[in-house]
Amino acid sequence: MASLSSSFWTTASREAMKSGMFVAKVYCFLHVTTNYLGFMAYAYGPSMIPTLHPSGNMLLAERISKRYQKPSHGDIVVIRSPENPNKTPIKRVVGVEGDCISFVIDPVKSDESQTIVVPKGHVFVQGDYTHNSRDSRNFGPVPYGLIQGRVLWRVWPFQDFGPLGPTPT
Repeated sequence: MASLSSSFWTTASREAMKSGMFVAKVYCFLHVTTNYLGFMAYAYGPSMIPTLHPSGNMLLAERISKRYQKPSHGDIVVIRSPENPNKTPIKRVVGVEGDCISFVIDPVKSDESQTIVVPKGHVFVQGDYTHNSRDSRNFGPVPYGLIQGRVLWRVWPFQDFGPLGPTPT
């Protein structure tokens, strides 16, 4: 009876070890993929109309190229919000370090404008629908360190599946 019991526990521990190793491998794969290669981002709201639907979009963002670390004019990027680190808004790069940017501060309330020079190590981001977007006009230029990824593809809604490349600004 003792050998039957020990045989059961030996088999059970082997199976538990196999399952545990499988879960660890899956976790490692997902960790490396999302932290170093790319990730899915969800965008909703009106700030990127007409490029993105206000009802929601699933986007594929990359983290592997040098361009993600230092984006160009027109790139769509996922940033860590300087105002609330729990939020990751998606905006378009309209200015890179050294650019002189003139913008209307609040196009809904007035036509008062401001001009700034984007500091070294920063980008100026803005939503495509400037009348309803919280962006660099509100919180200033964004440091490169807050850029989480560069958007490559719209995955959902499926009828609009395809690349989202930079557009001239």
